[in-house]
Amino acid sequence: MPSAFSSLPEAVRADLTSKSTRWATDINKHRDAVISAYTPVVSAADNQNVEVTREIQYGAHERHRLDLFVPRDAKLGEIRPVVLFVHGGAFIRGKKSPNGHIYDNLCYWFARQGYLAVNMEYRLAADAPYPGGAEDVASAYDWIERSISVYGGSAKNIFMLGHSAGGSHVASLVFEPMFKDRVHVAGVVLISARLRADVLPGNPNADGVRAYFGEDEALYEARSPMTYAHVNEVPLMIAVAQYENPYLDAYGAEFFARATMVRKSPPRFVQVMGHNHTSIVAHFNSGEDDFALEIKAFIEGVIQGKP
Repeated sequence: MPSAFSSLPEAVRADLTSKSTRWATDINKHRDAVISAYTPVVSAADNQNVEVTREIQYGAHERHRLDLFVPRDAKLGEIRPVVLFVHGGAFIRGKKSPNGHIYDNLCYWFARQGYLAVNMEYRLAADAPYPGGAEDVASAYDWIERSISVYGGSAKNIFMLGHSAGGSHVASLVFEPMFKDRVHVAGVVLISARLRADVLPGNPNADGVRAYFGEDEALYEARSPMTYAHVNEVPLMIAVAQYENPYLDAYGAEFFARATMVRKSPPRFVQVMGHNHTSIVAHFNSGEDDFALEIKAFIEGVIQGKP
């Protein structure tokens, strides 16, 4: 298996490898370095066979926008799978495409595989504290369900991929009882997701957790997706990076264990070796395809009835 950062120049690869091993010492600085390193690579990818429609409004708020990535050969009446990607940002920041390339790269990759892909924006904690993020993902799902057939997508094969805080929103929507039967997704991929609300001393995003989940820590257990890992047996894949934001790898493993206890078929769990909390998604469409292909295999397995 190719090593992490294999699509990058040797000097950049060495620099990011060093930063990854020290990831938690300065997450913001290291995140920016990852995005800077991958942007020129993913921007050079051959995306000419993908048509993108940007800033589609799915709700009333200014951040209720999504971008749609469609293979140019998709046709009305086809039933291609749909991937909905929900970005991270510690609940208080983040955009679907902060520099015009990341995180479009993930959606381009899936569209190049013949899927339809959606990259959504959602309200941040200041405008929509818990459970506002999950509600926005539900609204984006509604738009897909009623509109995607026009573009050649299947409303019965919608897969949600959530990264970091976006993974928290996806998990809340799919697993928490308050949203029971709100959406009917074909499968879920949680990537470096915040699955437990915590403000532990080592959590560099504790302020974001407080902003979204509230100041009352007594409510955190009831508001954490972790508490409800057993509620829904939807096909599930969990992925964490080798070099994670503190605790997120442990939470991913814990969610996997809890979900496994109630399923006839266990979910998938992947640790993406060599990568960090940001590069785990920033490397899509760079030529490093191993992790992306694992997600594709999961999706195809669900569609074929073998999750």
